[in-house]
This record gives sequence, structure tokens and C-alpha cells, in this order.
Amino acid sequence: MSMKDVVKEIEGKVVEFGGVVETITDTAVFVEIPKERVKEFAKWLYNAGAFLKTCAGVDERSINSRFAVYHIFGLDEKGIDVVLRISSLEGEALPSIASEVPAAEWCELEARDMLGLHILGHESKPRLVLPQDWPNAVYPLRKDVPYDYRPPSSVENFGKELPSEVGLPVGPYHPILHEPEYFELYVEGERVVDVFYRGFHVHRGIEKLAESPRFTYKTIPFLAERICGICGFVHSSCYVLTVERAAKIEVPERAQFIRSIVLEIERIHSHLLWLGVAAHILGYDAGFMHIWRIREPIMVLAELLTGSRKTYGINIVGGVRRDIDESKKKKALDVLRNVREEFKRFVEVFTSVPEIVKRATGTGVLPKDDARALSVVGPTARGSGLRRDVRKDYPYFAYRLASFKVPVYSEGDNLARLLVRVDEVFESISIVEQLLDALPRGSIAVESYEIPSFRKAVGAVEAPRGEDVHFIITGHGRPYRWRVRAPTYQNIPALKIMLRNTPLADAFLTIASIDPCFSCTDRAVVIRDVRSGFRRFASLFEGRRYANK
Repeated sequence: MSMKDVVKEIEGKVVEFGGVVETITDTAVFVEIPKERVKEFAKWLYNAGAFLKTCAGVDERSINSRFAVYHIFGLDEKGIDVVLRISSLEGEALPSIASEVPAAEWCELEARDMLGLHILGHESKPRLVLPQDWPNAVYPLRKDVPYDYRPPSSVENFGKELPSEVGLPVGPYHPILHEPEYFELYVEGERVVDVFYRGFHVHRGIEKLAESPRFTYKTIPFLAERICGICGFVHSSCYVLTVERAAKIEVPERAQFIRSIVLEIERIHSHLLWLGVAAHILGYDAGFMHIWRIREPIMVLAELLTGSRKTYGINIVGGVRRDIDESKKKKALDVLRNVREEFKRFVEVFTSVPEIVKRATGTGVLPKDDARALSVVGPTARGSGLRRDVRKDYPYFAYRLASFKVPVYSEGDNLARLLVRVDEVFESISIVEQLLDALPRGSIAVESYEIPSFRKAVGAVEAPRGEDVHFIITGHGRPYRWRVRAPTYQNIPALKIMLRNTPLADAFLTIASIDPCFSCTDRAVVIRDVRSGFRRFASLFEGRRYANK
């Protein structure tokens, strides 16, 4: 079907369900469906092959006296997004679509927590994002809550939800999982039978901060790049892409090439980092050292092209701040050629170590149907047989001009996700070489532009961990609402399936196999034996040591 036919089909279904089409752009269709029919429409989209990307709660009271939830679906095979809006007055209930589209549960719970929306079916569920001691009836993303509001701690609220035992991990920071996370593993002997996850320990309020007078459209790219310490350029790229779509800004072709080149440099160093961590978890520290040695020239190359090893700071709305001259181009090609040769030799050794192959094979399995239901992304999806890649499905920047394969494996286990990343390193090297060879002449940024208020747009960029999604409603000088959905947000719910029936010793590799990005330093893992009731807290450092043993 042509894009015109796809849009026509969507319009017909919207009318059939009693809704209206609000806006049609080159990349998305924005629709509103009556609350009583929204579950049916969401089910039709899901059955038509759509994946739920995320949903965004918005306080629109200053615009139309209502609250709204935007469910963002992607028809990957058609290359178009469908943004489904439902709205209510304060206090009115909104329907949940999670029964039809399981991937919606987290973002609906977040909208409930952050905006105080009454979403049917979620009333009794525990908080997802807000801490236990956050005061009731204070909802941070409402427009009448100041961005710098700091609530008093409520010991009463905090105590009600705490377990009777509290353990504090003692030990150094550790490179397995670098950030605060809480996994409670339920085991029978050496087999994991269930898992409970609690995250959002370091929620930094970036979306709210972007609405404050401290930031403008021009300065938010620097804020976006600090969302993630590994793939920050993905977030700044996704932000500027979304703003440019909303404002219909035509970005110079040379700038689009430079963005794609730097994105692939970031993918290479991220995958190499992960492979080193995987080797470390499996007790193969020689492999950890070798892969990080191979990675180092890529970090030096990133600094050569952008001025920094990380947090590059070159994205601006309308283009980039740094160009690539001929000397940098030649140096980059030399580095990539050497890295390809060294990485190839490393992979031949790494994938022939029997202990690594045995430990990764058949563990942490995520079946394709479950991956589809949860709309997982990146190597997690591609390791379970889903050919999902934003660079191919929704081409942006210079990717439509590059030739590359999307590695897909059907086994769904830890080894499949490992091999996806191995293959992607080679593909990324090829992409950078192609784009450097074809780098067009011209300017690297537009000189001036205007951003009208209350325009809506969706942007998606393929991060090393998977699809990164930004949604924006423009405002005066800064976003009215900016929603960020990182890849890990989409993949963590799948761990409940992946960890079930996994040997306890391989649970740590399984958690790491989605390449999780939580936010800063280690927390703890709780191990509970369901037969004896024995329960103890273990740091991830201790967990890795136990896995090696």
C-alpha cells in the first residue's frame, strides 16, 4: 500500500469508531477517539501490526480545560505513526488500553502518578515513578506545580510501603549495572521462578525542567544529551528531529549526514562497551580488557569529530555546530578499518569460548509473541525475531542513503542478543564509511527559523539499546510538553518473562542482556527462596561473584 492508501485506511477506521482526524503530517496521523471506543480502536491498531511506542499524559487545562493521554503507535511496516488522543475533565475517568495492548501499562501508570489521572484498572496498583514518601495529591507534571518544587518528606507514607527488612549493599561501584535498580528474585533452589522490579530511584524531572524559564528550544539539546551517559547524542538528535518536524524546518543535507555519522560512532562504542561488560559478567576478564582496548580508538575518533569523547554538544535545532573536514574524514576511515580488523579477530575468539556459548545459549529466553505484546525494541526485539529498526522503518537524517542489514535472530536468548550486537558493530562501521565517502557539500545549519506554538510531533531515533521516542507539543519559546521514552523503559517489563526459569547464576547476564540504562549507581538485588522463605539482600558485585562461582 502507498502512504496515501495507508492514511486513507486509518481515516476510514477513525470515522467507523466515531473519532476525528486532527492532523496529518508526512510521518504521523493524529486522531481523537471517544473514550468508550478507544480500547476497540487500540485493538484494531495492534492487530493491524502496530507497536505501542509510548503514551504521554498532558495537562492541557490552559488550552482547553482538559487533561489528555496520547497513545503513540507505530505502523513499522508502513513507516507511519498513529497518535491516539483521549481526554477528560479533571476527576473524570479515562479507559486503560493495557488489556488489549500490554505495553501500555507502564506509561499509563506514569500518567496516573505524574498527573493524577484516574485511569480505570490502575487505581489500586502501587506507584511506578513517584517515591513512597511523595505527598498525596501533588502531581509534578501539572502546570500549577513549580518545576523547582521540593516536597517535605513524609515518614508515615514512606514507612507504609517499606519491607520489614532493609538491606544496604556495601562495596565499590561496579561496571555490571552502573545505576540504581531493585530486582527481587524469587527462587526455588538455583532456579528463578519470579521477579519483582522497582525503578525510578533517580527520576531527574527533565521533562518538567524543559518547561521552566531556565531553558529554551536552543538550550534543551544540551539537557537532552544528559539523559544518558552512553547514548546521549541519540536523545539530543531525537529532540531536535522532533522540534524540526513540528516547525517544518528543512535541515541542510550535510548536517543530516554528520548526525548519522556521529550516531553510528556512538552505537559502535556502546556495543563494544556492552560486549566487554558481558565478558566480565561471564568471568572472561581477558575478553573485557581486549574489547575495551579495541573500543578506545573509537572514543578518540568521537573526540576528533565532535571535540569530546562523550556528551558531544554538537546538535542544535536546524543543524549541527561542528563540521567534518577532509583530514578528519581520512583519519576516521583509517580508524574504522583498523577497528574492523581487530574486532573481527576478537569475535572469532570470543564466540568460540565454550563456557561463554554454553552460558548464553538457552538462558533469558524472550519468545517472539511476548516480545511483540510488550513492544520491545532494539537488540532485545531483534534477538527474538522482530525485524524492528527505526533507521529502516522510519528513515531519518541520512539513513535512507546508506545500505545496511538489520541483524535478526529467532532464538530469543542471551546469545541471540549478543550476536545481534556483534553483527551491528560491523554494519555500523560500514554505514559510517559510506556516509563519509558520500558527505555532501553545503552548510551545516539553517540561519533562522520560527517554531509556532501548539504544534505536535513525534520523533524516533534508533539508539544502541533500541528505539528512542520523543513527543512534543510546542509552546512559547520552549516546549509546552516534552515526553521522552528511552529504550530501556520499553524493555524492562520483558525481564519478568526472560528471568523466569533462568538459572540464578545466569540472572545477572539476562538483566544485562537488554543493556539496561537506569540512571547512575548500583542498588541491590534481593534473593528469596520460595521454599524456605529465606530472604537476603545482595549487591550486584556479590551477585556477579556468585554467578562466576
